[in-house]
Amino acid sequence: MPFTHATSTSKAFMRLSMLIAGAGLAAAAWAAEPAPKDTTATNPLGGKATPATPAKATPGQPRQITWEELVPKDWDPAKEFKGMDLSALDDGDPRANELLMKMQEVSNNAPTNPAMNGTEIKIPGFIVPLEEAKGEVTEFLLVPYFGACIHTPPPPANQILHVVPQKGAKFRAMDTVWVTGKLQTLRNDSMMGVSGYHVSAATVTKYTGGSK
Repeated sequence: MPFTHATSTSKAFMRLSMLIAGAGLAAAAWAAEPAPKDTTATNPLGGKATPATPAKATPGQPRQITWEELVPKDWDPAKEFKGMDLSALDDGDPRANELLMKMQEVSNNAPTNPAMNGTEIKIPGFIVPLEEAKGEVTEFLLVPYFGACIHTPPPPANQILHVVPQKGAKFRAMDTVWVTGKLQTLRNDSMMGVSGYHVSAATVTKYTGGSK
C-alpha cells in the first residue's frame, strides 16, 4: 500500500489532492494498481466518457448521471487550505497532523446536492464491499475512481454512495458496475469511509462502457 511509509507532510499533500480530485478538479493519482485506461476526474472509469451535461431521462427510466452532479457547484474543498505552504512543515510537525485531521473533517462533511434527492439514477463506479453473504455482496460503497477507500484515502462524502441492492450482487472489490435506483441524500458512516448518499439499488450490473 502506497501510504505505509508516507510522512505526515506527504500524507497532507495526498489528502488535499484527493479532496480536490473528488470534487472533479484533478485526476486521482495514487491508485496502488493501474487504473483503467484514460481514467480522469471527469471520466473516472476510462474509455468512452459519460455526458458532460446532465442527461435527460427517458420517461419511466432512471437518468444517467455524472459524479460531478453530486457535488454542489459552489463547494470548494481547498478553500480552507489556500495559502498554506505544506512544504514548510517538517516531518513529525504536530501542525501536519492537525492539518490531516482538518482535511479529514472537510472530506467527511462534504455537502451533498439537495437537488439530487429522490432522483431515480443510473451511475457507473467501483465497488467497495461492506457486507457479503453466500458469495454475494449485499451492501457496498460505490466510488468514482480505482482504489478509493481500499488503496487510497476515501473520497469526500459527496463522492461516495452507500448502496444496498435488492438482490445480492456477484461482484468483487473494485469491480466496475452500473448501479440504478433511487438516490437519497443520507449520510452513512462505515469503516471504509463516510458516504453522503444512499441508493436502494434496483439493479447492479457489469460496467461495459458508454451508457449501455
